[in-house]
Amino acid sequence: MLQRVLSRLRKAVTDYNMICDGDRIAVGVSGGKDSQLLLIALNEARRFLPVRYDLMGITIDLGFSDFDRQRLISFYESIGVEYHIEKTHIAQIVFDIRKEENPCSLCANMKRGAIYNAANRLGFNKVAYAHHMDDVIETFLMAQIYEGRIHTFSPVTFLDRKQITLIRPFIYAEEKLIRATVRELGLTPIKSGCPNDGYSKRQFIKELITDLTRENRHIRANLFGAIQRAGINGWKVPI
Repeated sequence: MLQRVLSRLRKAVTDYNMICDGDRIAVGVSGGKDSQLLLIALNEARRFLPVRYDLMGITIDLGFSDFDRQRLISFYESIGVEYHIEKTHIAQIVFDIRKEENPCSLCANMKRGAIYNAANRLGFNKVAYAHHMDDVIETFLMAQIYEGRIHTFSPVTFLDRKQITLIRPFIYAEEKLIRATVRELGLTPIKSGCPNDGYSKRQFIKELITDLTRENRHIRANLFGAIQRAGINGWKVPI
């Protein structure tokens, strides 16, 4: 399974020129299955990609009391990758001070800012996120249903204000492949401690796509192909 993931990663990196020689890449590791696997995959990919790059895992400690910091450290040490855990007070700001009724958006924005700032301070020029093919499709549908616009995130994005380039090497990997690979490797998700885990608009869209797939098993491939053919936000049909 890992070889299939690495094959998809290699294709994404090649199609969108995600990694260049000498890059310093910080992988955003939340502790979830996707981000753990991305760090492992990028570490493995250093054996065959025709470029040399440095790698570090960066985790944003949101400040929840249930966050299992020691399990995360054990994971990092088990694969021998350099890591950094950035302590923040995001949980207190979102839940205690702001008392947000819909906290996910603000929390996500603050977490991204914390990752970019940490990557800058530590001398990294790229940040890698573990968004996979299903995330691309779900974001595409969410933008239309909730925002009334045609949008999804880009495979590669340069943030001028932060001087950081975002890359998403898992865009060709289906969530079911990632889940199967995680099971094969025996990885266990490390929860952030957030009380809102699993309760979001994205979860609703995920379930909607699953329901639609019962009628049309090609729906994910059709939607992903539509995104590429439309060329939204830097997407393209691979040659």
